[in-house]
Amino acid sequence: MSKLRILILGQNVDPTDVSVPLVGYSHAAALAEIHDVTLVVGSPVEDRVRSAKANFRSIEVVRMAMLERMRLWAFRRIFKSNYESQALTAFSYPFVVAFEWFAWRQMRRRILAHEFDAVMRVVPVTAVLPSPFAFFLRKTQIPFVIGPINGGLPWPPGFSQLQKQKEWVSSLRYMYAYLPFARSTYRYAAAIIVASSNTRAEFSAYRDKVFFIPENAIHRSLCCEDTRQQKASDRLNLIFVGGLVPRKACDLALRAAAPLLKNGKAHFTVVGNGPERDRLKELAKSLGIEDSVCFSGWLSHAEVLKRMQQSDVFVFPSVREFGGGVVFESLASGAVPLVVDFGGPGDTVFPKIGFKVPMSNEDDIVEQMGRVLNQLAIDRSLLTEVRKQGMTYAREHLTWNAKAQDTTRILNWVVRKGPKPELVPPRLAAAMDSHRDDPGHSVGPRPATGATGVLANLP
Repeated sequence: MSKLRILILGQNVDPTDVSVPLVGYSHAAALAEIHDVTLVVGSPVEDRVRSAKANFRSIEVVRMAMLERMRLWAFRRIFKSNYESQALTAFSYPFVVAFEWFAWRQMRRRILAHEFDAVMRVVPVTAVLPSPFAFFLRKTQIPFVIGPINGGLPWPPGFSQLQKQKEWVSSLRYMYAYLPFARSTYRYAAAIIVASSNTRAEFSAYRDKVFFIPENAIHRSLCCEDTRQQKASDRLNLIFVGGLVPRKACDLALRAAAPLLKNGKAHFTVVGNGPERDRLKELAKSLGIEDSVCFSGWLSHAEVLKRMQQSDVFVFPSVREFGGGVVFESLASGAVPLVVDFGGPGDTVFPKIGFKVPMSNEDDIVEQMGRVLNQLAIDRSLLTEVRKQGMTYAREHLTWNAKAQDTTRILNWVVRKGPKPELVPPRLAAAMDSHRDDPGHSVGPRPATGATGVLANLP
């Protein structure tokens, strides 16, 4: 496989950060192990990116001193450093456009001189922040690739957890389609990489150039051998890892596990902190399970992985989760995931590697998760079988290298050096396999609940 010369736009990628900045950096660094990658970043992350010493061909820095000061001031003072704020996403639009405009001016001559085979944007991940680069490149021979992109996950009705976190700006999401460059981004992109079934459905009008690759991945060093030596008489070790905020729905996990915890058949470790912590402690007391639940607070990443490796089941009933990178870590660590079939976790988990329950209502989720936990407490051979399959799957398909290899297949296709890859969400792949096994059964991709093709319907 010949190396490609790739220009990657990564405004705020950061090897020392968390969430999207770290994901974007790790993806770019993994691609740099395979190809000649020139990374374009903003000045605030320059030192940290250079210090990480990844195998980039070069690192180009876009400097927008005044704009960066304005953005940082607003992030700290107005948005209180809350990365999850949807209003922050909307506020970011002019800064993203400005970054790419400066990047285009800085790199234009080299691009037009065919120094690069393709241009790719890895951050922002959200689909509502368009890329002017697709428009800038429309008359050149240089293909533009965007993604993985995510977002647009509906707010399911009837969940008190979501009512506490939903922001007014979410009802205005459809308006992004009217922003400058919104339509041209996806019209002129040679390939659109999506990170969820929901986003895939949203871009169904471009299905011929849409590919699925998860938003997250893991380092191969996290993939370990299973050293558990479990007896049928042992307690089931359960774990929850995540911010203790309403949408993570840790309360549903405690309620589902309560019967086993009361009977001494399980122990539950809650790793994380947040505004829900006191309420969750009160819930554990009211359920009579406080002696079987340990609230450990925030732990180092190494300690979290250690706890995962000592746990049997990762109970994660988040009712609105885009990526769910922690599910990847649970699979690699051997903590069998039990999730709600919605968003990122629903796309990641399938029957051979974990368990998921339908997105219905609070009481039904509690009941169905409780049934799964009770079954696993009784049938340890099933738990062991699923655990082994999950760990193998993580090692073979969920690493940064595997993600870079899938991205390479897409890049080779857009530059006409390889066949078009078939990259679809695991849930759809399973349905397609079922269809092949049973030709009389009609199976096809279905849009996720609430997904809309906003861009496709515009004039």
